[in-house]
Amino acid sequence: MSLKVQTSNITNKNDPKSINSRVFIGNLNTAVVKKSDVETIFSKYGRVVGCSVHKGYAFVQYSNERHARAAVLGENGRVLAGQSL
Repeated sequence: MSLKVQTSNITNKNDPKSINSRVFIGNLNTAVVKKSDVETIFSKYGRVVGCSVHKGYAFVQYSNERHARAAVLGENGRVLAGQSL
């Protein structure tokens, strides 16, 4: 049995050290793509500690800046649900 850990919805921490470990995902087709999809896609780059999905965009908060940079490099321009991120 596998238990999925729920990530926080909080991605707007005021800690200046955490701002560089946050990734903005724009042009997101949120009519099709859900929070769990975003978490699955972006968790391959490192530990996701927060994920918030809004109409047309999302934020993913990583535990460190290195993971966030890897996610940007790996996913920038990816076509997801017919839209380029």
